Amino acid sequence: MYNQIFFTNVLRIIDDQQITKLELADLAGISISFLSDLTNGKANPSLKVMEAIASALATPLPTLLENTDLDSASLKALAGNNVAPSLPAGYVRAYAVLTEYQAFTVQQWDDKNRRDISARKQ
Repeated sequence: MYNQIFFTNVLRIIDDQQITKLELADLAGISISFLSDLTNGKANPSLKVMEAIASALATPLPTLLENTDLDSASLKALAGNNVAPSLPAGYVRAYAVLTEYQAFTVQQWDDKNRRDISARKQ
């Protein structure tokens, strides 16, 4: 499933940055055919390749792996409808562009929620 999240984010970012797959392949130091296979879901990138692509896109690798524009039903379908939830009921992951103050506030909420989730597991 992470491959699908990764390649959908790569496709979105190259569209946002208005660069071609060929330009991204050159910047990342990989072949255009491998990048094409990757973005069509036919290849499994190594961590080294994912880091090279993230660097070429000037995007942190965790952002390419953790965040997606796909809804949960689409993600489950891509994973064969066999996805275990990574968060307890009532919690969701969110991706947003925030001001520094907003980000500080959200980070405080995130820290508290992670402590609460961790306490539940113990």
